Amino acid sequence: MSAPRLELDFAGNGARGGTVGVALAAVGAIALALVMLQLHSLSTQRAGLELRSEALQRAQSRAYALDSVAGLGAQNAEKTVRELGTPWSQLLAELEHASGDTSGDVAVLSIEPDHAKHRVRVTAEARTLELALAYVQRLRKTQVLHYPMLDSHEIKSDDKDHPVRFQLSADWSDAS
Repeated sequence: MSAPRLELDFAGNGARGGTVGVALAAVGAIALALVMLQLHSLSTQRAGLELRSEALQRAQSRAYALDSVAGLGAQNAEKTVRELGTPWSQLLAELEHASGDTSGDVAVLSIEPDHAKHRVRVTAEARTLELALAYVQRLRKTQVLHYPMLDSHEIKSDDKDHPVRFQLSADWSDAS
């Protein structure tokens, strides 16, 4: 007895699927076309929403810019009033007189007022630490500055003359 004969047909006959296969392919093509139309519709809708969003953001930024410009005007007015309240002429005159009393060996580099606390911070440079201390001592005799104190000092080693850069702070009052 021998095993039944097994026949393998790798080429197959030409009639696979027939009308059912063609019908399924047609349904698939129609579904693909519908999905593509819906995708196009959604992308168009998304582009329109993005344009509306950008327009709203521009309108809000313009409104914010107008509000901030108005706010800056008020802040500038307050700052100007505070600046005018600082006794600049008296402060500068006292600093200049104190510098003159040290034979011009002290140079004022910057003056930073703190209007809220009525304090002023002065950065200056002197040839020696003794001259810096004498400058602070001289400022203690003024009527405009109260409690001048040496906050910090450093010897500038990168300069050939080795000057002393120092910072002092003092309270001010409106001298009459």
